[in-house]
Amino acid sequence: MLPEVKMSSSAFKLWREASDMHARSRFGGFYYLLAWCLLWLTSRSPTQNLWLWLAGGLLLLAFVALRILHEPREQRGEVALQHWLRQHWLLMLLQALLWGLMLAGIELSRALDVSHLMVMLTVVVFATAMAFTFPMRRGPCALAMLLIYLPATAVKFWQERTAPGESVALLVYLAYMMLFLYRWHREYRIGLEREMRLRQHSEELDQRSRTDALTGLGNRYQFNVLLANWLASVRRQHSPLALVLLDIDWFKQVNDRHGHSAGDLCLHLFAERMRKVFRRDSDILLRLGGEEFAVLMPHTSLEQALQLAERFRRELEQEPLQLPALSLSITCSIGVGDYLPLCDDSPEAFYKRVDDALYQAKSKGRNRVELA
Repeated sequence: MLPEVKMSSSAFKLWREASDMHARSRFGGFYYLLAWCLLWLTSRSPTQNLWLWLAGGLLLLAFVALRILHEPREQRGEVALQHWLRQHWLLMLLQALLWGLMLAGIELSRALDVSHLMVMLTVVVFATAMAFTFPMRRGPCALAMLLIYLPATAVKFWQERTAPGESVALLVYLAYMMLFLYRWHREYRIGLEREMRLRQHSEELDQRSRTDALTGLGNRYQFNVLLANWLASVRRQHSPLALVLLDIDWFKQVNDRHGHSAGDLCLHLFAERMRKVFRRDSDILLRLGGEEFAVLMPHTSLEQALQLAERFRRELEQEPLQLPALSLSITCSIGVGDYLPLCDDSPEAFYKRVDDALYQAKSKGRNRVELA
């Protein structure tokens, strides 16, 4: 599952790597324990030296618990994710070292009496599984493979110094697996980059679906979503919420007299004027369609919203929009209202009440502010 908060590209890659590693690692410890039980059951005298087999099983069981319990918390920062990954790789390397030494100990011990073929097969299988399952970081993974592989192989080489053919074959296979680790690491990184691009593309499409292309403000869909969300929030927190609706007066005449290109530029410049007045971090500016705009103002009283709306109307009236080779004087009508729990039982009711105030401003001669 993708994190719900937005992350930088580098943070997302670390989060994905940590998530993948924990998902693959938390059950990996059971395979060590299962292999240990198989070595015990396939030994020639499973009823002897039970304390050794039990001690080894308890050590591996402890690593099972550590790998399951050491999980990345959601929505961490880059530094915390890097720290978690270093810790988890250290845990993996310690278990790889323990496993390699345990297999080497079985090779050296005559008392345990385990089939040499089973031991070496276990070495090969676990080193291969390490390369295939954890290629996220090539260096630590290669080191884990060596810690699993080399102890038992070294014992094998020492025991058969006069006929090292099998040991040489094992080393050749190890080199072969290192080449595959390089390939799997590259494929993992390519897949991660592809997922990152898809995520960015999805975010861009989502942003476009919520943004008015002409002005860069939020669109009607975004307004509907945010209004419902903020109404739910202010009901819980009993905080104020104001809504300002703006409509450019006689905008059709701009299009008729100067063309649609001038009309589009007029809308763009109108949005820029809105940004200069409604510029608090909490102000949410939107274009609802045509020449109608809105400002959603959380944590804002009716008086504050009225002051900003009147300031915007006055400055727009006094300062014409500067189009290429044209100074365009325009005005706007504005409706202002705040959320009233007893009157507004739905987002639609709140919007309609403020929209009615905007209609009153239009019907009373335009270029004015009316309260809902």
